[in-house]
Amino acid sequence: MVEVEALRGARVVVTGAGGGIGAALARAFAEQGARVVVNDLDGDAARKVADETGAAVVVGDAAQAVPAARTALGGGIDVFCANAGVGTGGGPEADDAVWEAAWEVNVMSHVRAARALLPEWLERGRGRFVSTVSAAGLLTMIGAAPYTVTKHGALAFAEWLALTYRHRGVKVHAVCPQGVRTAMLDATGPAGDLVLAPTAIEPEAVAQAVLEGIAAERFLILPHPEVAGYYAARAAEPERWLRGMNKLQRQYEDLRAKAGEHA
Repeated sequence: MVEVEALRGARVVVTGAGGGIGAALARAFAEQGARVVVNDLDGDAARKVADETGAAVVVGDAAQAVPAARTALGGGIDVFCANAGVGTGGGPEADDAVWEAAWEVNVMSHVRAARALLPEWLERGRGRFVSTVSAAGLLTMIGAAPYTVTKHGALAFAEWLALTYRHRGVKVHAVCPQGVRTAMLDATGPAGDLVLAPTAIEPEAVAQAVLEGIAAERFLILPHPEVAGYYAARAAEPERWLRGMNKLQRQYEDLRAKAGEHA
């Protein structure tokens, strides 16, 4: 595993760290010599990861984690990993509550964390914000409009933070994996089986990519490197890209029909 000098002794918060990518990030940061706070709504899961890593625990909503995490770390935060997220399927027909939950967790929890962190970081001239976005934020995800739209929002907010505060010492990273073998992938059903599962990687591979991205000071971290090509093709040839994605959509509808579901 790459050694990242910037993380040695750093005070790090990871939200959504009770399992999956968040737990892998917490372990990776602890191995780098960071002081870690594990945050999750699931207290038992958070405490299990904390016991493995020697981390502190903050149980509760990611959007409200900063004050308690700051106290647990002795008064300051150097790195904040906005990793908590919800994977919500459906389209315009999905209930407002589904859209609102996706917006609150996937976007507004990042906004609220940044609001709480920036005064401290700007005063001392340094800080690091790591946003777990998704390749869906660069591309799209069939069958999941709330997820896709809010992940685009998360990426846009990370970009805005990066360009606005770079010269003032705030460093920002957007992590955009495709399929990762987590409970969230298991819940995606036929869409995930079709698009994500064939190239899915372990959470530890995402954590390794994050360490490498931090070491290289890269904004965009792509655990699946091929996503860069897809992103470029989407920008350069949008009609061709949309035709290809529509082909996947039709395959997805066929899978659902065979399973007795309605598209």
